[in-house]
Amino acid sequence: MTITREDIITYISNKYEVSPEYTFAKFPQYCVFRHVENNKWFALIMNVSKEKIYGKRKNKVDIIDLKVDPELISILKGKKEYFSAYHMNKEHWISVDLSEVRNINELKNLIDDSFTLTKK
Repeated sequence: MTITREDIITYISNKYEVSPEYTFAKFPQYCVFRHVENNKWFALIMNVSKEKIYGKRKNKVDIIDLKVDPELISILKGKKEYFSAYHMNKEHWISVDLSEVRNINELKNLIDDSFTLTKK
């Protein structure tokens, strides 16, 4: 089963009752999810060149940036779908290649954790 950006947008929109914000004119496919109360981001979905992530291949891939407990980052980066955050603080954020995700529940848990970690 392939996870799509639409699957993730639907999950976040339904669970947290927030809509994606397409705030980057230069990058119309990028969308941000933020808390209603404090405007802090808890997820950012982007489509980037695989070259920027893997150092090869020119086609694009959908990724999501999530805030995670720093202790989890090294564990997650041992899996092929996780890598250092693209355009975010690499100590607290991680990027996930949606095309490589095989466990949707693990990803949903990370989204939920990101929501909680950015709530304050």
